[in-house]
Amino acid sequence: MKNVLMWLESAAESCPDKLAVADEEVALSFSELEDGARSIGSALAAQIAPGDAVALYLEKSAPALAAMLGAVYAGGFYSLIDTRQPKVRVEAIVAALSPAVVITDGGHRMQADEMLAGTGCTTVLIEELASHPIDAEALAAARSATLDIDPLYANFTSGSTGTPKGVLVSHRSVIDFIPVFCSTLGIGEDDVIANQAPFDFDVSVKDIYSMLYAHASMHIIPRAYFSAPVRLMDFLADRRITTLIWAVSALCFVSIMNGFEYRLPEKISKVMFSGEVMPPKQLRVWQTWLPDAVYVNLYGPTEITCNCTYHVVDRIFADDEAIPMGKPFDNERVFLLDEDDGRIAEPGRIGEICVSGTALGLGYLGDAGRTAQAFTQNPLNTRWLETIYRTGDLGRLDEQGDLVYVSRKDHQIKHLGHRIELGDIEAGATGVDGVERACCLYDGRRKRLLLYYVGPIGKAPLAEQLRTVLPSFMVPNSIRRIDAMPLTKNGKIDRDALAAL
Repeated sequence: MKNVLMWLESAAESCPDKLAVADEEVALSFSELEDGARSIGSALAAQIAPGDAVALYLEKSAPALAAMLGAVYAGGFYSLIDTRQPKVRVEAIVAALSPAVVITDGGHRMQADEMLAGTGCTTVLIEELASHPIDAEALAAARSATLDIDPLYANFTSGSTGTPKGVLVSHRSVIDFIPVFCSTLGIGEDDVIANQAPFDFDVSVKDIYSMLYAHASMHIIPRAYFSAPVRLMDFLADRRITTLIWAVSALCFVSIMNGFEYRLPEKISKVMFSGEVMPPKQLRVWQTWLPDAVYVNLYGPTEITCNCTYHVVDRIFADDEAIPMGKPFDNERVFLLDEDDGRIAEPGRIGEICVSGTALGLGYLGDAGRTAQAFTQNPLNTRWLETIYRTGDLGRLDEQGDLVYVSRKDHQIKHLGHRIELGDIEAGATGVDGVERACCLYDGRRKRLLLYYVGPIGKAPLAEQLRTVLPSFMVPNSIRRIDAMPLTKNGKIDRDALAAL
């Protein structure tokens, strides 16, 4: 197998009338999704060459998914651009992509034209592409010109320089990962997946391609529901959702807002989370209300195709315990390197998490310099070419040999002569009764630890509690209560927004 479209075609053949994907307005069966993608692909095949980028300036939806797969049918790769992003970021993404075409819809045409003014991009309407006759000959020619190592999608992450990084991922990486992911975690044809993640965020890759591979069904949750807990809980229950593959913040939204007290989505049997450290306090709420569900902590940066490790939660964790990230998925190698590029094998020692295997991405689009910095030769292997990805994350092994997340390398600071992990301060704070979420920043210029938290406890009682659980040099210099944590569009705590408060 060398193309992910074979999963769609298999589903359309074996269960053509089964629901594949639904949003608020449109529901597509597998045969309808295939036909829509083939129509769009036929139209695009006359406009792009194999390996070209196709940008989608669309809201995530069932038709948007058909357009993404249509770009693949035409021999290209896709990249969805969030319509809520500022013009300067859209311009940076388009400059990196150099898309052959940009697909938008009638509702976003004027906005797209404004955003793309001066870029030289050709804009086409999805409504017109979707009505194009299927050209089997053109699609066959495009398929024969592509290899499994060719790009499937590009997702843009925030770069440290302020310029977005386009992470390219191949067909082969997804083809290798998704079957292992589904078989390991028991995702099958009877599952109903609730898509929370944006389509330009790699968590959605698991939703989309698990649905295609396993012949499952996927329901797209409206973005607004993550500020409306009643509507969210009704959605999960009414659509008989079985599987959640969500960002930690989305799960915390349900538990903090007491969503289960309103309505219990009893069909949920699998809850997977990633992106940030899951506070045990919030996970316990889920475990209390849905005790028979399987809970899985997933880890992996965008650069390695979704996830490289997993841990099936097999007990209740205390507030001061770290939920392990677990062990690697099959056919992935995950290990720790110390500051001298030596391998760390013993429990407790902290090192940089590194990954190798076919799940590694193709690097950063049009950025050989940053690619060379992050995708390097394995220093432990001097005999043949073995590329590893240096994640920039720090981790350690526990006594069971499971990987445990510590922090980002750039979240490890030196304060009052001590090396401190900001995550340790956050863990201490979230362990205090009355703290729902916490984030710690370091003001390097003023040498101050700044703690922000959400919860009913007052600042003075919290400070008093922290002095009983943290060494004096780790007690924050400033504590500030806020109504809610600012989040990035991918659902992670927005540290830049906190620093600007």
